[in-house]
Amino acid sequence: MQAQTLPEAKDAAIHYGFSLVELSIVLVILGLLTGGILGGQSLIRAAELRSVSVDMSRHMTAVYTFRDKYFALPGDMANATAFWGTDPDGCPTHTNRIAKTQTCNGDGNGQIGGNASESFRAWQQLAAAGLIEGSYTGVTGPSGTGGDHDPGINAPRLRIGNNTGASIYWVGTMAAGDPIVYFTFGGDYGNVITYGMCGGWDCIEGVFKPEEAWNIDTKLDDGRPAQGRLVTRPGCTGSGCHEGCNSATDNSAAAAATATYLLANTTNSCGFYYRNQ
Repeated sequence: MQAQTLPEAKDAAIHYGFSLVELSIVLVILGLLTGGILGGQSLIRAAELRSVSVDMSRHMTAVYTFRDKYFALPGDMANATAFWGTDPDGCPTHTNRIAKTQTCNGDGNGQIGGNASESFRAWQQLAAAGLIEGSYTGVTGPSGTGGDHDPGINAPRLRIGNNTGASIYWVGTMAAGDPIVYFTFGGDYGNVITYGMCGGWDCIEGVFKPEEAWNIDTKLDDGRPAQGRLVTRPGCTGSGCHEGCNSATDNSAAAAATATYLLANTTNSCGFYYRNQ
């Protein structure tokens, strides 16, 4: 006599594992989830880049507005304490990194003083004048060096990554081919605002992919990495270069004239000088 299969055993045999249809549905769902995550990341990055473009325009407008209102550049202003009071912790620099409106006077020579106190006082005074968001200390960061940028504390923070921000200082006129410590193309830079990863004493290190930099440059300037007001460093190899950012292998005039962004490169290799305030 043949033994009968229990109903529970039949159910177990029937429902063991997934059918091809079920597996297909799972794969489709996983694909949609992956696509949604990647698409969301792209949207987030696009929003971050838009915010950087907005910040660049706002900062430049703020500097111009400050100059028109106070007849001086922020940080360099010789009578700043008449408007906002004298920093009680001391001038021109101190170690008490507390955000405040009280400030220090600059020397009024038209140059925002490099990595000295004027560079940090510039952001403090722009904020005190209500021309940019935030509140800043006006002094160097915790390392104590003259150019220690603390994004969000003594300089504006970019919404594009950790330790990314803006710095402002005097560069002046640079000669093509000049082997200087901040490796620039030739031309009149004047007082610059830089944008990128904050390094030793400014915020210029690469944080934008070349395609992203080209996009920002095209919207705000001319789309050329060595021409116009928005420029990068040469795409050379070594200290002071923006390796992989653009086609210029040195800072000669010939390289600057023909430089283009290396759009196929997907590494964060570009930072910006916004020059000639």
